[in-house]
Amino acid sequence: MVSLSRNLILAFLCVLLGFVCFSNAQLSDNFYGTSCRNLQTIVRNAMIQAVKREARLGASILRLFFHDCFVNGCDASILLDDTSTFTGEKNANPNRNSARGYEVIDTIKAQVESACPNVVSCADILALAARQGTVLVSNPLSKFSFIYTTKYSSLCQHNLKIFMLPYLETFNSTMFLVMNFFSFF
Repeated sequence: MVSLSRNLILAFLCVLLGFVCFSNAQLSDNFYGTSCRNLQTIVRNAMIQAVKREARLGASILRLFFHDCFVNGCDASILLDDTSTFTGEKNANPNRNSARGYEVIDTIKAQVESACPNVVSCADILALAARQGTVLVSNPLSKFSFIYTTKYSSLCQHNLKIFMLPYLETFNSTMFLVMNFFSFF
């Protein structure tokens, strides 16, 4: 009896291992490579314009993405407006007066819909915009290096060290960790 149950468990684990080894999640950074070839360029250019206009928007879009994914998965529900019969997440208490950058996502969505109608989901646009915003504000060698040299930079650097872990010595290193985290998705 014991050997039969042991054999069943072993067989189940072998089948499970086979599924794990041969499965393919089919996640790709080039998912829209054939259906919307200019998607990456559209998102990148819109985010460049947004960050040039206001440097904090890169981080704001990342925060939108976080708030969207934190509730019920990355479904772009944070972008839904209220209607007479539905209350969206955009005006929910945790997001009211704190989440910003909706207009950037709306602009990107309009440009993407113009180039590739009914192809790219809002959730994917939000994820790509968050990734691009993170890259823009965390690359000190880019043309956006002015972000780190504001008139408040000396105050910020002094106060920032209070909240940082000992092995994270600069703001760039924390953004580097965030970029590395999102590079797996």
